[in-house]
This record gives sequence, structure tokens and C-alpha cells, in this order.
Amino acid sequence: MTFRATPEPPHRHRPRWRHDLVAWWSRRQGHAPPGGSPSPVADAHTAHAAGAPETTAPEATTLWRMRTTVRDEPGTLATLCAALAGHRVDILALQTHPLTDGTVDEFLLRAPESLPSDGLTDAVAAAGGRDTWVERADTHDLVDAPTRALTLATRTALDAAELPLALRQLFGRCTIHSVPAKSLGGRSLDNTPPAEGVLEETVMRLRDPSGGAIIIERPYLPFTPTEFARARALVELDARLGPRIPHDGDVLTLPEGNAITVRRADTGDLAAAREMHARCSSTTLGLRYHGPVGDADRYLAHLLSPRFGRTLAAYTASGRLVALGHLLWDGDETEVALIVEDEWQRRGVGGELLRRLVAMAAEAGCESVYAVTQSANTGMVAAMRALELPLDYQIEQGTLVISARLDPVPVPEPVLPLPVPPHSR
Repeated sequence: MTFRATPEPPHRHRPRWRHDLVAWWSRRQGHAPPGGSPSPVADAHTAHAAGAPETTAPEATTLWRMRTTVRDEPGTLATLCAALAGHRVDILALQTHPLTDGTVDEFLLRAPESLPSDGLTDAVAAAGGRDTWVERADTHDLVDAPTRALTLATRTALDAAELPLALRQLFGRCTIHSVPAKSLGGRSLDNTPPAEGVLEETVMRLRDPSGGAIIIERPYLPFTPTEFARARALVELDARLGPRIPHDGDVLTLPEGNAITVRRADTGDLAAAREMHARCSSTTLGLRYHGPVGDADRYLAHLLSPRFGRTLAAYTASGRLVALGHLLWDGDETEVALIVEDEWQRRGVGGELLRRLVAMAAEAGCESVYAVTQSANTGMVAAMRALELPLDYQIEQGTLVISARLDPVPVPEPVLPLPVPPHSR
């Protein structure tokens, strides 16, 4: 299509810059595709002249995560993408997981809200996909896979307690179990997997660098060899870096004027914790451990291990340990527990530890925390109520379980993935 300038009357003089503009426009249009419109402005004028609306409201969309298995042959992915495009589905991200008898393709999709999940699976099945799995996604999934993996590796490198959380975030809805090599009584449990780990469909068993095993379960979706390799890489990173936790502490002044230092603790604080136990009354130990007082020391090595959670310690200016707060990963749930030396109770130490533990749980993506205590433990009940969070109470045979629903932590703006290039597979 050639742009033609409107002829001007011969008595008017055309400035030189207009000659240049017309020449430039004509050259520019010479590179337009055959039959293409000269410009968006021209398209708008044409549409307006034809009576078409100038703007169209965008269609509501839904984000989906989808996995399907296809034959590893040229053209299979192209066929699948064409089927999705036929339903106006936009592919935002794609990962491939090679198998011995095919390839698992994992998509992040933006689909019309009117297209249900079974419409997606039907379209994929017609294009040759099998064993298709679909679930709703959210904006957090818009972070691309390499960025997510590097972020989780960084967190793991800085803090050994992050490994179970990193594995859970890497694989979505799964359950992580850290199984010690020995029981609390010192008996060997003989459950350490081989160094290379074991992959059994929906279960991965990896050797824990700190001893024992890490078991990852995802019953609704089998793990692929690619995912198994990613898990092993994170565990190997943890093993190479060795024991580590952030030791930065905060010095706090209590209402009475005494100063305490609150910092992360690990098995290096075991001796100080045992000394604190020796100064605690049997009532305090009984409220904390719900069992024989003489067994209290046996739990400390487990509780202080970064593999099973995070521990905060409160030290006086003279270096005396006076309180411990534990955040324990319990499968899909998270437990909080406190013990404060008798002489330091009712001074706000336990409440300060609890607030920090709950903040850690929220940052880790936990939806709730729970505390197991006794109805007579008014200090723990008061500390939970002081959080000013929605609480649920359950009492059974003298045991009180208080659950707190956490406020979500604001998440940074997602990193949008690059458009998926054409594939020929």
C-alpha cells in the first residue's frame, strides 16, 4: 500500500522538510508486509470508519500449572502448542523432563477464564498428551525456574535450617520428613539411604549430610529424574558447606532494664541448654516436655539441630542462657515451643522469642503455627494471645493445642519469564 500526499495548490510553496517527510514515509511503507496496514493509526481510522468499537475489554484469564507426557519425537511439542493456541491459551513458561519412554512437559499457562481444567486436559489429550495433571497457579509461579533454583540455593547456603523449606518450595505441595540416624535413646534406626539416594515414583529418599535421611513425598504427582537431580544438588550443596546458621544477635532491653541478647542457636549451645535445664524447676520442665523430667536433656540435641527447625536463644549480658524458643518443621505443619528459666519468667522474654518465631514461620511461607501445652500454663496462653492473631483452641485430656493463623508476608514483584520460543519437537 502506497501513501499518497494530497496535492497542494500550485500557488502554495511546500517547505523542504515536508518533501523529506513524504520521502521517508514512502520508503518506510515499502518494507511493510503485503496487505499490511500502514500504521496503527491508519488501522484505527479504518476500524472507526467501519463502525467497529475503538477498544475491546480484555478477557478474564486464569493461571494454570500443567504437566503432560508426550512422545519424544519431532513435532510432538509443536502439535501440543498448536492445540493450546486453538483454545487461546498463552504459554508463559515451559520446562522439559526427559524420560526413557517420552518427555514430561511442564507448562505455566494463561488461559481464558471460560476454559475449565477438563477443557485443557481434553485439548492436550487430543494432541497426544497423556498422564496430564493440572492445578491452579498464582503470580508467585511467574518466577522462572533458574531464578527460583538460584534463590533457594542461596538461602540454603546461608542457613542449614533452610534445606527442608527449600525442597518444599522447589517441588510445590509435598511433605518433607527429616529422620534422624538414631532414636532419642541412642539406638541406631538403620534408615540411612545410599549416597546416591533413592527415587521411588512419588517418594525421594536422600542421605542427610547431618545424619539420617530426608524423605520427600508427593503422592499426587510422581517425581521425574530431573527433579531428583535437583534435590540431590541442593543436598550436596548443604553437605559441602557443613554446619552453619546466622549468628547475628539483637540486644534487647527488657521493661525492668535488664539487657538480653537474642540470637539463633544450634547444637553448639547444647552445654548451655543442659545447664539451663539444671536450673529449671520440675514444674517448668514438665510444662515444656509433657513427660518425665529426667528425659528432658535427651530432646535437646534433636531440638537444637537446624535440620528439624530453628531455635532462638536468649542470653544475659554475662553469657548465661535463660530461654529457648523452637520453631519445628512437623511435616506440613509448624510447631512453636518455649522454655524460660524460672527466675526469668514473667519478664517478657518468652513473648519476645515467640513473636520472632512466628515472624520466621510467616517468612518461610507457613500458613499457621501451633503450640502444645497444658491449660495450667497461663504464661504460654498469654504469649499466644499477645500475638493478636486468629487463634483456635483444642483441649483433650488436659492437653491444650493453640493454633494461630498467620498473616501472609508481602512477596516481591514476580520476575516474568521470557516468551517461549518456537520448538520443533
